[in-house]
Amino acid sequence: MEDSLILEQFKSDDTKHSAFRALVDKYKERVYWHARKIVIDHEDADDVTQETFIKVYRALKDFREASQLFTWIYRIATNESLNQLKKKQKRQATSMDEVYEELENSIDSDHLISGEEIQLKLQKALLQLPEKQRLVFNMKYFDDLKYDEISEITGTSVGGLKASYHLAVKKIETYLTGA
Repeated sequence: MEDSLILEQFKSDDTKHSAFRALVDKYKERVYWHARKIVIDHEDADDVTQETFIKVYRALKDFREASQLFTWIYRIATNESLNQLKKKQKRQATSMDEVYEELENSIDSDHLISGEEIQLKLQKALLQLPEKQRLVFNMKYFDDLKYDEISEITGTSVGGLKASYHLAVKKIETYLTGA
């Protein structure tokens, strides 16, 4: 179902729930994997996905269509993912570095992540990146988003995103080659 039809049907009380169900069906997998790349843990990604769609449901009536529905949802999912990491840090009373270290250790034991050695190394390399670079790399490399879409999601200039992506690629290459 097209986004415009979903938005139109959401405005009517008679079709609101079916329209929202169509929206969730259309985007839930992409939102889950986007969150999963940020929070790493399956349960945390599930929580983020659920919270994202709760926020989308509450705010959808006010969506002004100034941006694409997809990028608006991704922005919410990105913010929820970052909030999840911060909550985890507070619950554990640790630094973000320690949270990332724990996530890195969980990569080895997570049965939902591919066991291929290069995939594991790439996931560990991503956790070495600063948060912004990791987000940009994930959205550009894995989600194949255009810089203007990422700019809309993150609120960062296209030039800044290109620089972040370039730096992320260089850091990942260094990590993977051990140079």
